[in-house]
Formats: sequence, C-alpha cells, structure tokens
Amino acid sequence: MPTLILVRHGRSTANTAGVLAGRAPGVALDERGAAQSAALPARLAQVPLAALVSSPLQRCRETMAPLLAARPGITLHIEDRISECDYGDWSGRKLAELTDEPLMEAVQQHPSSAAFPGGESMRAMQARAVDAVRDWNARVEQTHGAEAAYAMCSHGDIIKSLVADALGMHLDLFQRISVEPCSLTVIRYTRLRPYLVRLGDTGDFASLVPREDGGSPAADRDATIGGGAGAG
Repeated sequence: MPTLILVRHGRSTANTAGVLAGRAPGVALDERGAAQSAALPARLAQVPLAALVSSPLQRCRETMAPLLAARPGITLHIEDRISECDYGDWSGRKLAELTDEPLMEAVQQHPSSAAFPGGESMRAMQARAVDAVRDWNARVEQTHGAEAAYAMCSHGDIIKSLVADALGMHLDLFQRISVEPCSLTVIRYTRLRPYLVRLGDTGDFASLVPREDGGSPAADRDATIGGGAGAG
C-alpha cells in the first residue's frame, strides 16, 4: 500500500494570535508560514509524489501552493474529510479563554468523550479522517501502484488522530503527540499494519533549545486543541 506524507499547514495568523480557528474563513498563513511552505518543494524534491491532497481550508491550500507549482503535472485534490475539526461555538475564540471551560478537561484527558457545542465530536473527527486516508490509499495504489507516495495537507488534530490510529493508540492518548506547523509526518501502510516513519519532522532542531526564561522548550509546543504555533 502507498506511503502517506502528512503535511501540517504552515504557521497561520490564528496560530500566532492564540485563536482556535476551526473552520472560520479567512485564516491565512502568516509571514513565517509562507516561508515554511516555500521550503516544501526542496524538502520533498527527491520524493516522486503520485498525488497531492488538501483540506479545503485556505491555510492548507496556501501551504500546498509552492509544492503544486513545482509539480506542474499534478492536480491538487480537495478532500473535505480532512478539514479541521468542527469546533462549533468554540471557533474563533481565544485559547486562553477556553482554559476554564469544563469541556476543556475532557478534551485534554478524555478526548474520545468530547463533543464541541454546535460542532462535532473528536471521535467523529478521527473516524472521517481515517476513512479518507483509507480511501486515498486504495485510490493511489490502484492508479500508481503499491510503492507510490502521496502528500496530504491537513491540521494538527487531524494528523495527531491519524498517527494515533496508525500506532493502535486510543484516541484518549493522542494529546501526547506533537506536530508543529509545516512539519512532515510519514506513515507507510502495508497489508498487515501501518508503520510510522517520520513524526512532526521539520528538519529544524531549534525548538529543542532551552528557553532563556528557563522553561521547557516543549512546554508550549502545541495547544491542547487546534495545534500550537511552534517554534519561531
């Protein structure tokens, strides 16, 4: 079966503002995010990509644009099932404001029980994303063969939930996984089991450097939902 390269979108204006963007329109890459996406073609230059797939949201489309331009023979396919989690009434709110919400404890400790008011449950989010990947695996294999690789641009919680599925982890443990903006996570699927080949690979180890204030370099790497802005 094919190899899936999951690309988290580059850093967005919502990431740096500390806002839970969800599916709100008009959330674009910031200057750092645009630079991150511009570096993608070089990072993947040696990988023959059979297909490019993206969440319909603007920040993912913008992230894939340089890669698409570098591969003029490939079409970008939009896949609604890998769109950001529908955070419902929480969308557009400051993450700092959501800390004291009773639901936030469930989101952190027992996400499989969490359903966002006016939105979807985290179980439903994972299920649709896994279904999308399985369908794309079959589609890519049928068209390009079992050894093909393809890239899919999505969101932090979606990617973390796909990694949890690949590792056979319960969704309640997926908050232990960290994927920074524009990081690459690679899952190689086989008939018997998936293999996690890369996790949150940015090629940059600056995020491991201790902070000047003495805090942990990973302490604010990812928000509890929606992902964090990461280093830089």
